[in-house]
Amino acid sequence: MARNKYPEITEERILQAAERLFLEKGYDNTTIQDIVDALGDLTKGAVYHHFKSKEDIMEAVGDRMFVRNNPFAEAAARKDLNGLEKLRASILMNQSDDARMEMTVQSMPILENPRFLASMIRDNQQEIAPYLRRFLEEGIRDGSIHTEYPKELSEVILLLTGLWMVPSLYPATAEEMMRKFRFIGLLLERMGVPLVDEALLEKLAPYFARIEAQQKKQ
Repeated sequence: MARNKYPEITEERILQAAERLFLEKGYDNTTIQDIVDALGDLTKGAVYHHFKSKEDIMEAVGDRMFVRNNPFAEAAARKDLNGLEKLRASILMNQSDDARMEMTVQSMPILENPRFLASMIRDNQQEIAPYLRRFLEEGIRDGSIHTEYPKELSEVILLLTGLWMVPSLYPATAEEMMRKFRFIGLLLERMGVPLVDEALLEKLAPYFARIEAQQKKQ
């Protein structure tokens, strides 16, 4: 068999096809054969040569979507916002990316797999926590944030908005998830970070409803 001289091109094609199918049909309703059929010139064996499982493809699709449109990097580049505004803007921009939010909803079930859960935690701490710490420290300097714990809060925010908000780990309805987020907002406000406002909660409401609907299908 001829060796593939451009494996990165093949991987990109697989991820493009998978992303489209996951968004159109849903993760659970998409099979490896669907991806093969969409590509047209690859076999299942060729797909499995690049990715060990459908779960691995989903993880890679999520990573690719984040790199393509990183809301934290976009907020960091803003010169017209203070630290608190950058923190809030990054979350709002993240929630405004409908395709990535839908993919996040679709990926909820695979977080029951310890390996993927550990990967999510690691990625959050390595990729997102540094941005949050930067925004918190900027806010301390410009007076929009008042806390002595920027590093700790950058990690706690991700743990609370990540792990605690995953219904496969902590079962919750949309209403209960909204209540949790209000609680997170009060907790952060008392730590000197008034992050959660009504605009953010309004943006989160349909996302939580979508998660609840997805959970009911399981």
